[in-house]
Amino acid sequence: MESIALIGQAVAVIAACWAIISGVGAWKREFIGKRRIELAEEVLASFFEIKDVIATIRNPFSSGDEGKSRKKGEHETKDESELLDRGYIVFERYESRKEAFVRFNTLQYKFMATFGPETEDIFIDCNRILNSIFVSARQLATHYWQRQGRVQMEGDEFQKHLDKMHHHEGIFWDRMDEEDEIRQKLQAVQDKLDTVTKPCFEEPMKTYAIFTKQWFKKG
Repeated sequence: MESIALIGQAVAVIAACWAIISGVGAWKREFIGKRRIELAEEVLASFFEIKDVIATIRNPFSSGDEGKSRKKGEHETKDESELLDRGYIVFERYESRKEAFVRFNTLQYKFMATFGPETEDIFIDCNRILNSIFVSARQLATHYWQRQGRVQMEGDEFQKHLDKMHHHEGIFWDRMDEEDEIRQKLQAVQDKLDTVTKPCFEEPMKTYAIFTKQWFKKG
């Protein structure tokens, strides 16, 4: 009887230890899962914010005062200044909203550490999209708009000029439709982000559900 009691005590101790270990493990998994969800929500919200900011930066409608904060060159003509100011609008708008991009980029390394180093492409792609807008703004303001109607061009040269100018204008200005190049690139980034974070928001199957789930249909 004494040996049975000792066995019973040992079993009780083992059971208690197992319960503690299981509880700690469950708490740890729940804590880590919660942190992943919070980080996923934060990055998604930050991405949607910069997506809206980019749309604002590229808005084709502007007031007469926008772009005037640009520092003018000593020998600029009135026409040159107007074109350069027009191109500077995107830089001016960005400066007033750049905190959104700073917040998003600040989350990069934490997101990579949690969801994998390959997620770096999400942040790289967003910065490339923004930089492409700046590049097109400079090209239009300093070259293509300056030449349009002022430099004599014929045949293929003129057509190449138009094609390039329209390409940069398609990046500089938001077309506000599904064919817009920047909108398509942002959607591709969003698709990557959705794929990475989707598991965080899926309901996990509990252990008891594995044994109670009807895996095979009757009949």
